[in-house]
Amino acid sequence: MTEKPLTPLLDRIDDPSDLRKLSINDLRTVSKEIRDFLIDAISRTGGHLGAGLGTVELAVALHYAFQTPEDKVIWDVGHQAYPHKILTGRKDRFHTIRQYGGISGFLKRKESPYDVFGAGHATTSISAALGVAAARDFHGENYKVVAVIGDGSMTGGMAYEAMNNCGLLKKNMIVVLNDNNMSISPNVWALSNYFNELIASPTYNRFRANVWDLAGKFDELGDRFRKVAARLEGGIKAVVTPGMLFEALGFRYFGPINGHNVVSLVKIFEEVQDWPGPVLVHVVTQKGKGYAPAEKDDMNLHGVTPFDKITGKAAKKADAARSYTSIFADALVEIIKARDNVVGITAAMGSGTGLDVLQREVPEKYFDVGIAEQHAVTFAAGMAVEGYVPVTAIYSTFLQRAFDQVIHDVAIQDLHVVFAIDRGGLVGADGPTHHGAYDLSYLRMIPGMVIMAPADEQELRDMLFTAVDYGKGPIALRYPRGNAIGVTIRDGFQAMEIGKGIVLREGDEIAVLAVGNMVQYALKASDLLSNSGVRCAVVNMRFIKPLDTALLDELFSRYKYILTVEDNSVLGGFGGAVAEYLAASRAQGVVLQIHGIPDEFIEQGTQEELYRSINLDPLGIARTAGAMCGLTLSAPIEKTA
Repeated sequence: MTEKPLTPLLDRIDDPSDLRKLSINDLRTVSKEIRDFLIDAISRTGGHLGAGLGTVELAVALHYAFQTPEDKVIWDVGHQAYPHKILTGRKDRFHTIRQYGGISGFLKRKESPYDVFGAGHATTSISAALGVAAARDFHGENYKVVAVIGDGSMTGGMAYEAMNNCGLLKKNMIVVLNDNNMSISPNVWALSNYFNELIASPTYNRFRANVWDLAGKFDELGDRFRKVAARLEGGIKAVVTPGMLFEALGFRYFGPINGHNVVSLVKIFEEVQDWPGPVLVHVVTQKGKGYAPAEKDDMNLHGVTPFDKITGKAAKKADAARSYTSIFADALVEIIKARDNVVGITAAMGSGTGLDVLQREVPEKYFDVGIAEQHAVTFAAGMAVEGYVPVTAIYSTFLQRAFDQVIHDVAIQDLHVVFAIDRGGLVGADGPTHHGAYDLSYLRMIPGMVIMAPADEQELRDMLFTAVDYGKGPIALRYPRGNAIGVTIRDGFQAMEIGKGIVLREGDEIAVLAVGNMVQYALKASDLLSNSGVRCAVVNMRFIKPLDTALLDELFSRYKYILTVEDNSVLGGFGGAVAEYLAASRAQGVVLQIHGIPDEFIEQGTQEELYRSINLDPLGIARTAGAMCGLTLSAPIEKTA
């Protein structure tokens, strides 16, 4: 591991008040030191890198020009706020970022008074800032309110809803648009593309150069002519750049300006902070700025595991099974190549969901709608109306944002939309904003919805095939983050009977009913119980809705103790469905216990640490099952401190 960089100015900064003691000319050095510190720290821990590298000067300028935390700076998402965290008292703990017991990788109010509004999902900052500004005015206070939005968040409709309301309420506030032409995947913001293409076009630049050259031949008259031309050019830009849109929404527009000139940024923020009404400052930055491997990478090293900071290459891992995401992606491409009416849809997560493979292989069947999950679902519904089968791949935590569309636009109309739900269960280092802990609950309540969860990679392939072939309404398959278990995958696909589970292991008086990722944990728990003389049945239920009621009736008649296991909230999920059926069936003498994610938000850590912390690892499941039978396992539960 290389030595840590020298950061003499940054070492003197414990909070923004220390930053403001420096001269404005020192800010360039501070920015360089923050960038060096960030690269070194993330190379050791992993985390989000590219977005933060692009906002170093922006964070420095904001905390220098505004009197934070009295003035409120509200960041959108959180991965672009790493420099903000470094400047606001968390530098010494930065090595714990995204780790169990460490600081969060996102904005978190409990962590710092400088984190005005918590955010792990995109497009929230303008709405939150407007709310803060409205409350400020009710209190008769006069602090400044700044919203920072960007890294693709302007592709989300909520940002425009908020901006429309800003223009109506006319509160004094500043919106900083961090325009880096990227989100996680390349930005699909049409206005940004239009602006970039127009200003870079040969015709526009030839015209500009010719006017400038001609004016240079006329001495003093030429100088005046150039000033007129500059004003004319500004007027043209006002018509053809996003400024026209923002001003139509009621903002005073300023920009676009260089987001890496920290001195200019400070002067601009000092100038506009007393302007009345909503102001938008359009800042152009480069994601991955200042670190060559990030600048050259297609995703600007958005999210990384520990890496060699000289080369930017990730540390080599021991050979492991492929990820569920990549297995899903390859299966989808295989299906789409065989069927003309199947398409793939993602919401700015092409690489995260694996659909970037589809984009390369069959680009005409690939749709990235931006950070707009609501639109993604209704767009899919529209395609389904016309006979296409849209496979809509969205993270569990992000699908929450489209709950109404799933009901109103898909389920009520009984449309065949396939929901491929990645990152089900506890995802690890991203923490509570990203855990997929509620999908089984919020989807199970929707009439007509079919929900299934594969226990391994072969079941994932077959469930995707089954979902595409279903044809009767909405259907969802839900799978975890990380590597699959390494089973051999056979050629082709095999349709699965809807609503049918399978008994994997017989037992005596207790049966563990598991779904998805928890099936393998349940098998390991059964092995632990076997060592203590308890034969525990294990059932892969496969379907959360509809339940295999015939199989449940058989299990209720044979086993006194039933333990349901799921990596979903214990409220309203798979276990709740079994409990409801047990009550309706009036089976006698059955003792049922629901085991899953407790009714609380789970913090970040590795997946193994988190499942262990809530007794949802194999040992925790074994001890829970054993306790139902009156058995206390001698092995201790090892919890991470």
